[in-house]
Amino acid sequence: MKNYFRLFISIILMFLAAFVSAADFNDQDFSKIDLKKIKVTDNIYMLQGVNGFAGGNLAVSVGEDGLLMVDDQLKPMHEKITKILEELQGGKPKYILNTHWHGDHTGGNAVFGDHSTIIAHKNVRNRVSTDQEGYFGKTSASPKQAWPVITFDESLSIHFNGEEIKFLHYPNGHTDGDGVVYFVESNVVHMGDLLFTGVFPFVDLDSGGNVFKYAENLQAIMEWLPKDVKVIPGHGEFTNLEGIENTYNMMLETSMFVMEKVNQGKTLEEIQVEGLPDEWKSWGQGFVNEAFWISLIVNSSKQ
Repeated sequence: MKNYFRLFISIILMFLAAFVSAADFNDQDFSKIDLKKIKVTDNIYMLQGVNGFAGGNLAVSVGEDGLLMVDDQLKPMHEKITKILEELQGGKPKYILNTHWHGDHTGGNAVFGDHSTIIAHKNVRNRVSTDQEGYFGKTSASPKQAWPVITFDESLSIHFNGEEIKFLHYPNGHTDGDGVVYFVESNVVHMGDLLFTGVFPFVDLDSGGNVFKYAENLQAIMEWLPKDVKVIPGHGEFTNLEGIENTYNMMLETSMFVMEKVNQGKTLEEIQVEGLPDEWKSWGQGFVNEAFWISLIVNSSKQ
């Protein structure tokens, strides 16, 4: 009985999360949300929302060529972002790199796009320029100034502020347009939503995401990143290569556990009632709870 009650609560929380996420995050009281500035290197900063949901983590490159920013959070955060950019180096970003299409990473495009060149994978432009419907309900197309004006298929390099910045596509993990940004000389990587530190990641199956492909992408990324790389996740705390490895191991072990139950003939609901091994319980404290994560694994296996 306790297990069924736990499943009931988990499913209620999962649907509540869906309702809150489908609602307009822009209706929050943004006066209570602040940005924490973390100095990663002499010229790379991470900006992280605190005291509320600002959107994904940002990376900012500061130098003689100006400002370059990775992602731009929810639209109402643009004034607070601009204030910090003014503190770091007066001026507006010359370039904005979008790691994927979700509004908590591209919301500021509608404002910054008037004076910044937006760069992203071609699937990001395809999605922000058209109406979308999926887990978050219906999302209307963004205004034209929010669309990426430079797109790529597999990778591109930007030479800015004295270093090469590699922008690489890793498809069908979180979405079909995921891009990872690597600042070569600074040895800093922004993972976009291919990394949520310490919690189960959200995998947008409706936007081409897949749990198993997500894990494959993490493995491929770890193979070429230096061991001493500094890692900015899409959500969560600043980390290192071990942070990526921890998420990869979690995905591998929980997926194997769930698929073993599937192969035994158990239903999704039965697996959710049984739950995951205790070592992974703490990972369900984020947007994706344990029952939701199990459903993402099962549904990914059917794609």
